[in-house]
Amino acid sequence: MRDMVLNIVLGLLTSAIGAGAGWLAQSLRRRRRLERTRAFFGMPVGTECLLVVNRHSGSPKATSVHRDDVSALMELAVLVNACGARPEVVAHDEVRQGLGNKAEFCLGGPSSNERTVAHLNWRLPGVRFSYLSGTPGAILVGDREFVLERSTEDVPGHSYVLLARLDTGSGGRPVFLIAGQVAIANHAAVRHLLANQRELMGRYGTHGTFALMLRVVNPVKYGPDVVELVADVTTAATAPPAAAPVPAPTPAPASTPVPGSGSTA
Repeated sequence: MRDMVLNIVLGLLTSAIGAGAGWLAQSLRRRRRLERTRAFFGMPVGTECLLVVNRHSGSPKATSVHRDDVSALMELAVLVNACGARPEVVAHDEVRQGLGNKAEFCLGGPSSNERTVAHLNWRLPGVRFSYLSGTPGAILVGDREFVLERSTEDVPGHSYVLLARLDTGSGGRPVFLIAGQVAIANHAAVRHLLANQRELMGRYGTHGTFALMLRVVNPVKYGPDVVELVADVTTAATAPPAAAPVPAPTPAPASTPVPGSGSTA
């Protein structure tokens, strides 16, 4: 009887130790994963993260924000809180601070976000946004063009968004730029970033710069959920624009001798 009780006690102890070891291993894995996430997004515990809000380009009110951009900001705020950082929401035309002291998420294309214009000029000079009247709009990266196709009930359509991580250098916090052709593309890029952060960390590490072009498929039916990676455009996006060729100097016209001006013997 005593041996049976001893075996039961030993079995229970072994099970408890095994369960405790499993819980500890899972806890350590979760902690390591969270630390990698904090490093990738530049948000150690207790730091602040800047959320730069764009304006609603289709609204006459300068302070309006599109509902898809609001949804994107809410999902980013959840990420910030999960990392133990504090979100600071600032309008795009009210940001008056440099780079590297805080992690930053900058939302919206250059037509709706002044801060995006500065970031493109600073680190992504090979990217241009086209908003010519009478055209659907396009993102141009190097010699490639990504043209918006408006979605309707009959036409699936698609839109593009540039998702970039910009290394500010000198160990500073990174800037994440989410610049879409339409608001739902911004929302889709945020979801893609959060869903694929481990893959992005594995491919690009926790530091450095990358620029990706994403396509949002049939947003009328699928919302921000169906996103395709079209291309890694880092090299073209970060390359300085080609210098305009210097025109060759115009040769001076040959002088024509004036009759009778020569010397006589």
